Amino acid sequence: MSGHTVTIPDDRAFASFKAECLYEEGWSMSCNKGGITVWTQGLEEGKSVHKIKCRMVSKDVSAETMYDVLHDIEYRRKWDKNVIETFDIGKLTVNADVGYYSWKCPQPLRDRDVITLRSWLPIGKDYIIMNYSVKHAKYPPKKGLVRAVSIQTGYMIQTQGPNHCTLTYMAHIDPRGSLPKWVVNKSSHLFAPSAMKRINKACLKYSEWKQRHNPNFKPWLYPEQTTLPSIPLSELSIQRAESLENIDESSLAEAQEREDSD
Repeated sequence: MSGHTVTIPDDRAFASFKAECLYEEGWSMSCNKGGITVWTQGLEEGKSVHKIKCRMVSKDVSAETMYDVLHDIEYRRKWDKNVIETFDIGKLTVNADVGYYSWKCPQPLRDRDVITLRSWLPIGKDYIIMNYSVKHAKYPPKKGLVRAVSIQTGYMIQTQGPNHCTLTYMAHIDPRGSLPKWVVNKSSHLFAPSAMKRINKACLKYSEWKQRHNPNFKPWLYPEQTTLPSIPLSELSIQRAESLENIDESSLAEAQEREDSD
């Protein structure tokens, strides 16, 4: 999101995100295998801002289940092997909140974290979840982590049938650092497809897991269930990339013990 003040996305912002998810002009296809297609835009060695789009056809998962899995923070802690810590900070409206997420980066890169304003909207039989980075005074950058910036990141889920959907993930991120060439290459050919496959696998196991873990608790569908404190927009400000640490990791060699073998 651009601008100088924090705003909650409106219908036009969701429509714009959907259009960009569907638009392919100006994107370079870098991978198309096993029902997963990856495009990149301006993904270059030494360039700090990265834009990637990933689309997966899932023939055994409903759009509703995919939407639940992407929202369910308790379940994410179970299936997302890259997560270090994730929690909700507070709610803004019935379909917008603020949260924290930190994740493991490929060794020997330093791990990253973000504070984001996240919003979501069902559109007919489709769903959108999207976020952008904000600052919150109570959650400054942590020692040992690099605070990254989500310029705009999110998911679009399109219903294709009763148990058939398409998931598009689009990320426009400033990782606050120059990344090595091997990370740039692997982000589109290995990391992104592996992440999509893990989401699909998590969806297949969600129903059984949810039956044993507060099965009726879905505040993203039923906002009256939320236990999050309300926070005013005035507590938030736009996260400017230039105000954060920027590191040069471009010369780091890949660690031998990579485990991405999905």
